[in-house]
Amino acid sequence: MVIDRFIASQGWGNAKRDSITADASFRHYYRLIKENGAKAILMDAPTETEDVKPFIAVASHLLKLGFSTPKILATDIKNGIIILEDLGNETYTYLLANNYDELELYKLATEVLINLHRIPCKSVLPHGVPNYNETRILEEVDRLNVWYIPMVTGSTPKKSVREKYLDIWRTILPEAWKVPSSLILFDYHVDNLLLLRKRIGIKACGLLDFQDAVFGPVTYDLMSLLEDARRDVDETIIMEMKKLYQKSFPHIDTTDFENSWSIMAAQRHIRVIGTFARLSMRDNKSIYLENLPRLWGYMESCLENPILYSLRHWLYDNVPVQHRKTNAYEK
Repeated sequence: MVIDRFIASQGWGNAKRDSITADASFRHYYRLIKENGAKAILMDAPTETEDVKPFIAVASHLLKLGFSTPKILATDIKNGIIILEDLGNETYTYLLANNYDELELYKLATEVLINLHRIPCKSVLPHGVPNYNETRILEEVDRLNVWYIPMVTGSTPKKSVREKYLDIWRTILPEAWKVPSSLILFDYHVDNLLLLRKRIGIKACGLLDFQDAVFGPVTYDLMSLLEDARRDVDETIIMEMKKLYQKSFPHIDTTDFENSWSIMAAQRHIRVIGTFARLSMRDNKSIYLENLPRLWGYMESCLENPILYSLRHWLYDNVPVQHRKTNAYEK
């Protein structure tokens, strides 16, 4: 096998190979363990669906900026294989499930974003990172029409209904960009963060998943962290982390910040709702559907912002409450 030959060529041929729980992508991860106890992580990213070059570029750049990403130990870009530094097992998800101090972890993760967003744009952006542009965003929010609505109703919305929906997004999206833009890691949540106890300051927070990084509104990653699709975050912590971030950037207008937050929250939650429906219908990964009630709960909250009233009305007309409940998609 290609993988066997590659890891052997890098001195890991005799290492024990333990599978690590996969994520929602097509990538597979393994922990390599040598007889002497040395460890590394093997990433196997099928080239038909994955491109490892963005991961390598962003990981290397963040490392140079002083953040804790895994060091790239060896690569076979043609075949989508990377050997990475092993940052350990203490993900935020694991720690929170074992009663670790929630506030401490979220404060550390928020401080990482504050430090990242203080870096000037010309320095913070790795080469090749794309803008989070309208074309990409419209494709993401359209997954509601392509996957979720057919899943719960059995039919796709009419073209005119779909176009009205996309026009609503074209109108409201510019409001999200009234805050500054920076490097957005894009999947910034507890599954992708690690506590590195032997490191100090922001380096104590390990970063794992950032290959989809873009240049976009600074509200995005903090919102992703605090409005997590997979777990409920204490409301007090959400408020404190937002205050901590805003206090660090007093030049950002509060109304602009809240509007950007609401728009990016609605966009992300709809994207994830559509993506989870796709994972269920196309890839037979129905486990993600258990998170949909939480996501619709987040949507109810952000739709209270008047800037999203047009979207709110469209959703009430085309995804009524009965199509957001568990029994609508658990057949």
